[in-house]
Amino acid sequence: MRTRVRGWRWRRNPLRRRSDVVEAWTVLAVAVLMLLGAPLIGAVAGRWAHDDARAVAVEQRSERHRVQVEVVGRAPDSPPTVQGARERSYRVTVRWTEAGGATRTAEARVPAGTDEGERVYVWFDSRGRSVAPPPDETAIWQHTLVMGACGAGATIAVILLGHSLVRGVASRHRLAEWERDWALTEPQWTRRRA
Repeated sequence: MRTRVRGWRWRRNPLRRRSDVVEAWTVLAVAVLMLLGAPLIGAVAGRWAHDDARAVAVEQRSERHRVQVEVVGRAPDSPPTVQGARERSYRVTVRWTEAGGATRTAEARVPAGTDEGERVYVWFDSRGRSVAPPPDETAIWQHTLVMGACGAGATIAVILLGHSLVRGVASRHRLAEWERDWALTEPQWTRRRA
């Protein structure tokens, strides 16, 4: 049967070694860093990611414009397969009329199931190439939360790695201290001369 005495590393006793005290302080530091440091770093990383994603979205909104187009090309017989969680889409020829009255034609990605003659909205960049829409608020917040969670998780991983390294060094020192003390005590117990 094993008994456990809580806080023995903090109390004075003949079996406590310096490595025990170091390990006790390390556990306290790890607890504080996990409770305060990891959430703080996660919040800072999330804030940075939010500001960066918002700036990218603003830049993309200024470079891209949304146009209602008419699908004039023939859609493929079988739409492409889903890649991850992305919406199915395919490239097809589209036509639209600009503000000046000029008619333009280009290739653009349209959602799967769009038939010839239908009108859909697509995004174009300043060169007239079909591009993805700029990120909306939901995408910005998703990016923020993911980056904040990754920052907090990475911080926790570094804290735990540091703790395991300190514990390993403390264990080696503890064993060396015990070995040195045993070398002094063993002759008295066994009546052997060293």
